[in-house]
Amino acid sequence: MPAADPDCRFCQIAAGAEPAHVVFEDEASLAFLDNRPLFHGHTLLIPRDHYETLGDLPPELVGPLFEIARRLSVAVPEAMGKPGSFVALNNVVSQSVPHVHVHVVPRLPKDGLRGFFWPRTKYDSEDQMREVAGRVHEAVERVT
Repeated sequence: MPAADPDCRFCQIAAGAEPAHVVFEDEASLAFLDNRPLFHGHTLLIPRDHYETLGDLPPELVGPLFEIARRLSVAVPEAMGKPGSFVALNNVVSQSVPHVHVHVVPRLPKDGLRGFFWPRTKYDSEDQMREVAGRVHEAVERVT
């Protein structure tokens, strides 16, 4: 079992040393309200053990964590009276706390959030798209 990081705020929350408004917990994970929510009900789901990124999370923990994310994606908007949710995970870039965490945000049509919060782009051609797909495919094959 990985050691908790004493400098990690989420490890402190998981240990009960920092306060949080917990909405779900089991032996392996904890979900609590984000203290700076996009909308009320914005929930963060973490593994109790310290893993910085999704790539660091052992494969046997991915399924159970995302089963809880699935449940939260239904429960959070239901609790907040919203028709949908946005589920996201930042990996290094834009990851404000270096402890893997899943955001579950209740959503309403025309609630002010736009797309994925950043500008979209296009491929120059089908050839470029095939080349990028090939590079990603090769990288996926190398990752275990």
